[in-house]
Amino acid sequence: MTHAFAVHLADFASTGSCPHAWLLADRLRRPDRVAVLGRAGVGRRTVEAALRRAGVAVSGGDAEVAVVVIAEDAKAEDLALVRSADRPALFALTKADLAGSGAGGPLAVARRRAAAIQSRSAVPTVPVVGLLGALGPDSLDDDLVAALRAFAVHPPDMTGVDSFVDDPHRVGRDVRTRLLAVLDRFGIAHAILALDRGVDPSGLSDHLRRLGNVDEVSSALDAASARVGYGRVLDAVAELRSLTDTSVDAWLASDDTVLAVMAAAVDVVEADGLRVDRGDTAADHLERARLWRRYGRGPVSTLHHRCSVDIVRGSLRLLDGSAR
Repeated sequence: MTHAFAVHLADFASTGSCPHAWLLADRLRRPDRVAVLGRAGVGRRTVEAALRRAGVAVSGGDAEVAVVVIAEDAKAEDLALVRSADRPALFALTKADLAGSGAGGPLAVARRRAAAIQSRSAVPTVPVVGLLGALGPDSLDDDLVAALRAFAVHPPDMTGVDSFVDDPHRVGRDVRTRLLAVLDRFGIAHAILALDRGVDPSGLSDHLRRLGNVDEVSSALDAASARVGYGRVLDAVAELRSLTDTSVDAWLASDDTVLAVMAAAVDVVEADGLRVDRGDTAADHLERARLWRRYGRGPVSTLHHRCSVDIVRGSLRLLDGSAR
């Protein structure tokens, strides 16, 4: 993992042998910069707000990972955005609450639709309700919560936006309009259910935010970021090699460094769905080295070939260590 390499590099920098190592360690530890892209009208700004709320470092042109927001399906323009981004990317299938009726409700329908899009496009795809994902702790004030409680006893007309706002109800029209802007009908329905089931009002926003599925988008970003982290590790190694310093060369050749690079490579292939055996016997290390050498010689991408080289190298170091 990148963090392990960054910590190991910072330890080396603290010895004073290579001042430049501090700069490289800082680069490795900075948050991945994420661009949120999408066609007009798909809800890009809402998804961006939800990701910022989740702690994602949303950036612009210098981003290292792209989230392309789509609605209903991946259009040709969406696929072009992924290709032009020239960096790890994923689709956020927004407006999942409007995916239609079907087994399991609209979110389940959206999840099946996302799986189909991912199968066709080979781009990781996650359904999301951006409006709910962007909720913060102060999004639902006392008036809105009181209205939701009233709806549990006196249900409003939820058949349409106009009927929800315009039909006579003891909850004022202005409050209903505000609720619609904050939660939309899907969020309102789930908020009423949550309160009826005993969810504390202070935790209602967080409950609904989880329903928005932004956490899954963050997890998908973590997987995409494995490539970014590995690239940073390789860049740092290349910069250190260019220094032609004997102490740096010795550090690069050390077991701990080789194993830290291996860990970053393992993150990449596992994020792509492959499995790396964690066995710790001499036989395990030898078999892992053989398996990944064969894999690297096959029809694989340049990135996976490089990962295989680092996994083999690390496995042979572990094998050598177990024989001592």
